[in-house]
Amino acid sequence: MPAARESLLDAAYTALARRPWAGVRMVDVAASAGVSRQTLYNEFGSKDGLARALVRREADGYLAGVERALSGPSDPRERLTATAEWMMSAAHDNVLVRALLTGCWNERLPAPALSAVPSSSGVPAQRRADGPLPSPGDFVTLVRDRAVAVLNGGGPLAPPAAVELARSCELAVRLALSCVAAPPAEGGVADLVRTALPRRLAA
Repeated sequence: MPAARESLLDAAYTALARRPWAGVRMVDVAASAGVSRQTLYNEFGSKDGLARALVRREADGYLAGVERALSGPSDPRERLTATAEWMMSAAHDNVLVRALLTGCWNERLPAPALSAVPSSSGVPAQRRADGPLPSPGDFVTLVRDRAVAVLNGGGPLAPPAAVELARSCELAVRLALSCVAAPPAEGGVADLVRTALPRRLAA
């Protein structure tokens, strides 16, 4: 991602932390990023385009974090536990990730439509942002399927083992999402996931 675009997205995120999205002004975002307002409009087209790009970046960052968590400990149960903990942490630390995972957008946040919007942008990253944004259900599927692929190691699994692995991965993801909406007591999501998963997972 070009440096100017990334700086503008950083500036927009910082501005959102200080005031509702309706109060975030394009001129202030450009000034904070140290670029002209024309550069901002060239990159995003409009404030709505900036909102879509910001939400897309946070979704991508969340999924990159999932990848890192899945590449952690060798034990499959611990990988799923680490992934569930990452999901909770990311949602706690980032209001846009929390909104994406729960579908609960409030008046302080940009709330772009999840469906694709017409795009005439010449900027590839903006054309991608103008495409569909993931729903909470999409995140369940994306994280579950990625977890299955990583834990399976790319090799074929017999049907019973494949079904059990997919079920365990989805269970960990859904437990983490439920903890985003209603944070657990002492022990947190890790205890819930470890208790819910079978002792041995196919990997």
